[in-house]
Amino acid sequence: MALLALAVDAGLAPIAVHVDHGLRDDSEGEAERVRALATALGARFHAARISVAAGPNLEARARDARYAALEAARLELEVEVVLVGHTADDQAETVLLNVLRGAAASGLAGMAARHGAVVRPLLELRRTDTHGLCAALALDVLVDPMNADRAFRRVAIRHDVLPYLSALAERDLVPVLARQAEILRADSEYLDVLATRAWPGPDGPRAADLAALPAPLARRAVRRWIGAPPPSAAEVERVLAVARGAARATELAGGRGVRRSAGLLVLTVG
Repeated sequence: MALLALAVDAGLAPIAVHVDHGLRDDSEGEAERVRALATALGARFHAARISVAAGPNLEARARDARYAALEAARLELEVEVVLVGHTADDQAETVLLNVLRGAAASGLAGMAARHGAVVRPLLELRRTDTHGLCAALALDVLVDPMNADRAFRRVAIRHDVLPYLSALAERDLVPVLARQAEILRADSEYLDVLATRAWPGPDGPRAADLAALPAPLARRAVRRWIGAPPPSAAEVERVLAVARGAARATELAGGRGVRRSAGLLVLTVG
């Protein structure tokens, strides 16, 4: 809601999009409250309903479905970008989440200020800033009860892990983690550019060319070549083994595979 208020004030003519995940019985009523808040701020409103089944990895599945719904709304409404309200606190939580997942440098770089059509204008603000703005505007905002459920890893990091680490360090770690993410993202994006230039070359995805690259560039080149969903670190190493001739082929998640043929690497799907 803070982001919506700022977008209206900036003259961007925003459209508030409420995505109902269908996970709570009272979610339809919340959509109407968001509609009323958007109308009060002078913004248009759009509702989207998706279905996310309960079960393992709920956070990630709900996030993927939500971004898909936002992109569908962007295309339907014929607008340029999707603005999302992540703050520096969200960035710090994301970095710690990715540490727990064993992410590489690109994961520790956190969220980009812009990725495709998704823009995060509030990454330099704190969560308290957004709360303060809503209070100053007397906005009766909604609070998602799932944000207090420590069964979700991000919630546990927000309420338990990050405060504990900040107390241990005797300093507020949010700006520290956010700054490190910014530096790592700049480094990671530069290495991605180098990897893209290095391989595949004009003669195609030659195995020997990939095998000759320095390991940091080779790993990135493989990830960019394979695309989404991104391969795991173990899968990348298996692809590099195929490039070096230590294996003839390897299977990847999602029914994909990589094999060596006539000196070239071939990516198969399905």
